[in-house]
Amino acid sequence: MASYKQLTAQLEKLHKEVAAAREKEIAQAIAEIKQKVAEYDLTAEELGFTSKRTTGRKTASVAKYRNPKTGETWSGRGRSPGWLVGKNRERFLIEV
Repeated sequence: MASYKQLTAQLEKLHKEVAAAREKEIAQAIAEIKQKVAEYDLTAEELGFTSKRTTGRKTASVAKYRNPKTGETWSGRGRSPGWLVGKNRERFLIEV
């Protein structure tokens, strides 16, 4: 039976072999993917990727309330606008 030191040395060697095999296979996969992208002239959008990064950006909220006098709108998020304070919000709902 192998000792603890021998087993840990074998494990370390296997970790290195796994890392090397992974890098080699990733390089092969990337080369194949690049070849297919070039062959079919694919775009990032066609592959399901967006050309712009969206992480960290907030999306615009849909307006739920409208001031009939000025046309101002409010999504219902954040602080209530002055024209709505103390009034029945249902009267200002935008019908969808």
